[in-house]
Amino acid sequence: MAKGGQTPPEPGGAPQAPGTAPGSLPGSEEVRAAWARKDQGDVAGARRDARRILAGSPSPEDRERAEDLLRATETPRALYGYALLGAVILAMLLGLALTRYS
Repeated sequence: MAKGGQTPPEPGGAPQAPGTAPGSLPGSEEVRAAWARKDQGDVAGARRDARRILAGSPSPEDRERAEDLLRATETPRALYGYALLGAVILAMLLGLALTRYS
């Protein structure tokens, strides 16, 4: 087992899509580059590349892969709710402290 309980990567690189030859992923070079950026940790850059690909006239396969990339990297809606809840609780505690000690 790898450090932190993470599963080590497969020898041979990224997982293969069904029906593709080893070493080749579906989509154009731009789409593969966008996914590679995401895999390297540059999520904002990968999303920017995917939007640029969709703004052009991509093939149906490229469109599907770019939409998959955007879907895989979007922020979950529940996270915004938790952030709002935390801000409300912080404001309430701050208000209570100000009324108590003023």
